[in-house]
Amino acid sequence: MSTHLSRPSYAAVLRVPYARRAFTAALAARLSYGTVAPALLLSVSRATGSWPVSGAVLSLFGATTVFLMPLRASLIDGHGPRRALPPMAALYGALLSVLAALTWRPGAPAALVAVSAALAGACAPPLGPAMRALWSELVADPGLLQRAYSLDGVAEELLYVSGPALVGVLAGVAPPAAGILLSAVLNVAGTWAFVATSPAVPGPRPVSPGRRRPAGLRGLPAPVAVAAAVALGVGLSLSCAELLVMAFATERSHDPALVPWVLGALSAGSALGGLANGAVRWRTAARVRLCRFAAALGAVLALAGLAPDVWTLTAVMALAGAFIAPALTTAYLLADETAAPGSRARAGAWVNTGVNAGGSAGSLAAGLLIGRFPLSLCFTLAGAAALVTAAAGVMRPRAAGGLPRSSPRPGETVGEPPAP
Repeated sequence: MSTHLSRPSYAAVLRVPYARRAFTAALAARLSYGTVAPALLLSVSRATGSWPVSGAVLSLFGATTVFLMPLRASLIDGHGPRRALPPMAALYGALLSVLAALTWRPGAPAALVAVSAALAGACAPPLGPAMRALWSELVADPGLLQRAYSLDGVAEELLYVSGPALVGVLAGVAPPAAGILLSAVLNVAGTWAFVATSPAVPGPRPVSPGRRRPAGLRGLPAPVAVAAAVALGVGLSLSCAELLVMAFATERSHDPALVPWVLGALSAGSALGGLANGAVRWRTAARVRLCRFAAALGAVLALAGLAPDVWTLTAVMALAGAFIAPALTTAYLLADETAAPGSRARAGAWVNTGVNAGGSAGSLAAGLLIGRFPLSLCFTLAGAAALVTAAAGVMRPRAAGGLPRSSPRPGETVGEPPAP
């Protein structure tokens, strides 16, 4: 891959007018998604006395959050974030508060908890896609936009690492349901700050009478489907790998306390890979880069099962992680640069849905594979998911990856490649 270093720094991203204020507010709201899952798991299990019920409630919450995200993102594209996000955040915060009240003490009715969780997930504001769409509005230079997306991706990963730690600290001084309340406050306050205090966030958009925006992939260019499909393969491979690491430690009689360190190496590799990816201005088209990153991830994971011990596995996982953030960042960039300006949030939401849907399917698949096949074969099959979707993306018609952005950025011409 031909590359050259880009002069703009990550600090330059935050010096873009209004970017720091909007990004900080969005991160505060998105921290809610790092705290809500462990808080739900702990509080529902305590209130119902059942881990299976807790898992089912968390699955319902995750399903409505993920699979209805494109629909919610289409509302942002159609009406603008200032009009669409506050009602979502208000409903989401209110339903989380209901969940906290229901699970504050033992004896909560499981059916009512499940319905409340499903409704809360259906209202969760898609702040990640909204922020990425805003980056696209704020940053005109393609190289700087790539850095912005890389910074956003690394920051989001750190939120999902710090969120459970924050819930753990809070659980030491308050009931677990306090973590659900904290998630509600973070989301509502962060969303309000994002839409109300940042001049960069677009105002309400007029809606043409009788015109209905599709919430699915209809109306989006083919590269968005490629990005979502490859992201699904990446998510599937990663969630399989996480369970396989635990099985590897058990099979080799290693201390289970080592497992978080192995998974931590995966996250650390992803963060470093994301920062390195953002520091390079790539000449290769985004679709090609995406498929290469996903294929590299799949190949490394396929070889991980051959590791002789947990220390080698840790090193291999760190190497695999180096391709995670670059793959996902490039998927979001591909969706952004090919979608029309009025569909960018929905395009990014489909990539997000792909990752999370793959994660859910991967956990199920790994559970079915472990114990039935040798671990080395399980790792190979886990890596194959990313390899297959990467190969499918490469085999798409060449025109799919080379479509110009529907509306050029200032200073660009239609058909201009992503980087000089």
